[in-house]
Amino acid sequence: MKTSQSLSKIIYLFAFIFLISLSANAQLLVEKEKYGRADSLRGYLSPMRTCYDINYYHLDLKIDIDKKAISGSNEFKFTATRDFTKLQFDLFANFKIEKVVYQGKPLTFKREINAVFVNFPLVKKGNKNSFTVYYSGNPTIAKRAPWDGGFVFSKDAAGKPFIATACQGVGASIWWPNKDHQADEVDSMLISISVPKGLKDISNGRLRKTTELKDGYTCFDWFVANPINNYDVALNVGDFVHFDDVYEGEKGKLTLDYWVLPENLEKAKVQFAANVKPMLKSFEYWFGPYPFYEDGYKLVESPHLGMEHQSAVAYGNKYQNGYLGRDMSTTGVGLKWDFIIVHESGHEWFGNNITSKDLADMWIHESFTNYSESLFTESMFGKQAGQEYIEGTRKAIQNQAPVQGIYNVNREGSGDMYPKGGNLLNMVRTIIDDDEKWRSILRGLNKEFYHSTVNAEDVIGYINKQSGKDFTKVFDQYLKYTNLPILEIRVLDGKASARWIADVKGFDMPVRLKVKGGDFKFYNLTTVFKPIELAGATKDNIEVDFNYYIGKLVY
Repeated sequence: MKTSQSLSKIIYLFAFIFLISLSANAQLLVEKEKYGRADSLRGYLSPMRTCYDINYYHLDLKIDIDKKAISGSNEFKFTATRDFTKLQFDLFANFKIEKVVYQGKPLTFKREINAVFVNFPLVKKGNKNSFTVYYSGNPTIAKRAPWDGGFVFSKDAAGKPFIATACQGVGASIWWPNKDHQADEVDSMLISISVPKGLKDISNGRLRKTTELKDGYTCFDWFVANPINNYDVALNVGDFVHFDDVYEGEKGKLTLDYWVLPENLEKAKVQFAANVKPMLKSFEYWFGPYPFYEDGYKLVESPHLGMEHQSAVAYGNKYQNGYLGRDMSTTGVGLKWDFIIVHESGHEWFGNNITSKDLADMWIHESFTNYSESLFTESMFGKQAGQEYIEGTRKAIQNQAPVQGIYNVNREGSGDMYPKGGNLLNMVRTIIDDDEKWRSILRGLNKEFYHSTVNAEDVIGYINKQSGKDFTKVFDQYLKYTNLPILEIRVLDGKASARWIADVKGFDMPVRLKVKGGDFKFYNLTTVFKPIELAGATKDNIEVDFNYYIGKLVY
């Protein structure tokens, strides 16, 4: 008996050392990555960025489709947060800045990589003013949108131009000048896009007017009444047709507008009717009212897969269920709804309403939205189906790099922020063990941080306070390390004891266990072995609630 137990310990020891080695190598790869001046200029909130608060943009662009070029201006209305004589805005270096105008006069400026530093006469704290940047050039062409950033110039089935933008991660300054940091969202915005006559531009917000210009172009003016993060600002150009609907939501009538290519009109009517209102009903139940009633809800067909462009969600899932016809969970339930409609619309609450201040905390956007897929599944097919769906997504988790990124250098974490983050949130729900309280937390997050930018501490602190439980170390383990916490259980003469093995010092997490055939019970465990009451336990009959995404070692 002692020999067998010792052998098990030796096997476990080598296994654990191997896991730690893999994790250390993954962490080392992250730590060894070099960050330079370009990363700091893009990711750091320097005094020349914090000296002014953005209140309003007016982006006014003309698209030369034949030359794949754009030209125009962006007006920055701001409030000075302190006295300053120099500020920074951002625009990729492949664009030519024609001039920067302030109070009718040109200002001097200097470029450094993709940052632009503008010299002002003394601007006093509290002063409200504006400057306008005039620019032109050929935007970066995205090779694999939406996973890389830039413009997509393509054609529809009739050979007409079909154009879109996508720039999450790389940043909006890849195609228009702005203060390109997520911490400062503009309060409202006018987007004016001029395109050749016969085409339409569909952007965020509501269409204010359409103007036929003398040069054969048509200008579309879209006004965004709510705060919007820079990467959500989008243009979509094509020979679109339109149909609409209304959703009776928690805040009244929500307009639903759909813009699609003519050849897909009938398919769109069927697919959108089957998915949009059930999605809105589910997410308003779980998260609270749709956050942008003033700007409406739109789906816009795009030449790429999709993006969460606020109030103008880009849709390219080819009018089929699943993710391009595939079930991301392999449970079968993922083929019963349209992944892009559900996932990208989920970002209206997490990503657009609640926005991370730093790209390092993009897990707030993606983890909650990944989890929203499970909640939508639950709304449609029951709690068990929803939890089986999220458990099924674990197959995509790599555990090779941390979910949380590097602060101040515009670096998000690993792609595990989607399925690993979603499973983490489902586990938090399991531990809270009160579905109504959990729903109130999700709704409360969207109310407490309505139209706000946040960091990890804000979100985790809110969950801790409202749940009455401290999940800080749990989030630290799953966000900052690649290892899963390992539940180590020892069984000797029918008596069991258990502990956690984790990277986080003092890690503790309640876990639901049972002996096969029995009922689950919570056990509050730490990194120190503690006796647990599991009558009739053997090393082969102890079961862990499947909602826990952990490692397990029983001997």
